[in-house]
Amino acid sequence: MNRTTTVTLTNMCMVYDDKGNVLVEEKAGGLIFPGGHVEKAESIVDSTIREVKEETGLIVSELEFCGIKDWLEKEGSGYGSRYIVFLYKTNKFSGKPIPSNEGNVYWMPLEELKKKEPLWHLDKMLEIFCGNGVNELYFDGTEVILK
Repeated sequence: MNRTTTVTLTNMCMVYDDKGNVLVEEKAGGLIFPGGHVEKAESIVDSTIREVKEETGLIVSELEFCGIKDWLEKEGSGYGSRYIVFLYKTNKFSGKPIPSNEGNVYWMPLEELKKKEPLWHLDKMLEIFCGNGVNELYFDGTEVILK
């Protein structure tokens, strides 16, 4: 039995300050935290630091691992590849936010973000980022499950 699965590795980081604000990125369809793909032979943490810098101009450090977002891609009548997002947060950063070709970036109160229309299940990912006892957002193709 072959247990090998094609996996796409990505990351996302909630950058926050000591005033209750989070750094959001405005993408087509809504607001999200910065992040992106892990390159070959790159560590997950290094990829997160690189992606945040590319998308926001900030240099982050002391990342705290929060959990994962994990979903299965449907292929025909079964499942094919898997997509995993490693979720981090930090309040250790330097620089000022600058927009990139990924979208505009700006600070927003976390409580205000919670009231916005979620993009890519951000509302559920906030349960992980905020340490509410949830470590995984799992999507099996039919339903989103917090574990």
